[in-house]
Amino acid sequence: MTRSKLHDLIELANEPSSARRRELLRGVTDLFFAGDGDHGNSELALFDDIMGQLASDMEEAVRGELSKRMAQASAPPRHLLRDLARDTALSVAEPILTESSALTDDDLLAVAHTRGQDHLRAISQRRQVSAAVSEAIVERGDDRTLDTLLRNDGAELSRESHERVIDRAMVNSELHAAVVSRRAVPVDLLNEMYFVVEAQLRDGIRDRNSEVDPEALEAALAASRKSLATRDGALPDDYEEAERAVRLLKLRNGITPPVLAAFLRNRETTKFLVALCEMADIDFGTARKILERRDLDALSIVCKAAGFERSLYLTFAVLILDREANAMGRAREYGELFEALPREAAQRTIRFWRIRRQTGDVAAA
Repeated sequence: MTRSKLHDLIELANEPSSARRRELLRGVTDLFFAGDGDHGNSELALFDDIMGQLASDMEEAVRGELSKRMAQASAPPRHLLRDLARDTALSVAEPILTESSALTDDDLLAVAHTRGQDHLRAISQRRQVSAAVSEAIVERGDDRTLDTLLRNDGAELSRESHERVIDRAMVNSELHAAVVSRRAVPVDLLNEMYFVVEAQLRDGIRDRNSEVDPEALEAALAASRKSLATRDGALPDDYEEAERAVRLLKLRNGITPPVLAAFLRNRETTKFLVALCEMADIDFGTARKILERRDLDALSIVCKAAGFERSLYLTFAVLILDREANAMGRAREYGELFEALPREAAQRTIRFWRIRRQTGDVAAA
């Protein structure tokens, strides 16, 4: 900083008018960025003191202009940087929060814990967001903020944070697309979303499943949650009776596709579900959910994985739709999807659904 330039700025500092003080702030800012920008500690501290005091007296537009310039500085004055990041005006804080590489995790966490959703969304758009900062955003952010964070590939989320995201997304359709499109979501957690997302997003989940090699699949299963956040509800009153009947049929090799169709046709729902679980190797909660929701897409996964013929799947579909209008038309439509679905893809998806049974057994133990 030249002695003559410093003298001029000190003279300006004595001016009471806002216009002259704005001129001073811009002059000090220009001086800070002049040359190679390499300032010693004492000089940097002086810049920090002068600019911080001046900026605090300026209107929002001036602070915003300063923020945009300081966001590009590799080594800006520290106190000034933090003040701008914490500024209650978004137009001032946003450039620093989204772009400044000089902010530390502690700086970002201080903002994340004390400011509102606009500031959280600005942090969520940074080129890189650490797991610790993401955790704070997941904890405090609303759904719009969380959507912004999930769509940022540079945001790192721990498994625990991903689990909290999945729990929220299970009851909020606004988050479905962001969750399914996020490549970093653990694939076993992603499959928990299968029963709540729309058909197009289910395609995305199946695509992810098809990309997982066997070793990674086993690792994903091993990393799955040790307990279910929610239970599927109490078993039906006739469950034990149905289980005994199916067990006896199994001893006589009597659990066949026609028998399953007969159970469904005769409205022996619990027997049908128990037998379907036996033949398809899925848990009762999943099977019941498919039936209650008349989820023909999920049913096609089960039937294809179990090796059932298309005709049996169509029989199930028509019986499940029952009196619904255009039941035959819908069944045919899903029959075409059934044909197009590779059995290997269906089996991979089923393996993730089995996590529900495995974790349920652990929780019940």
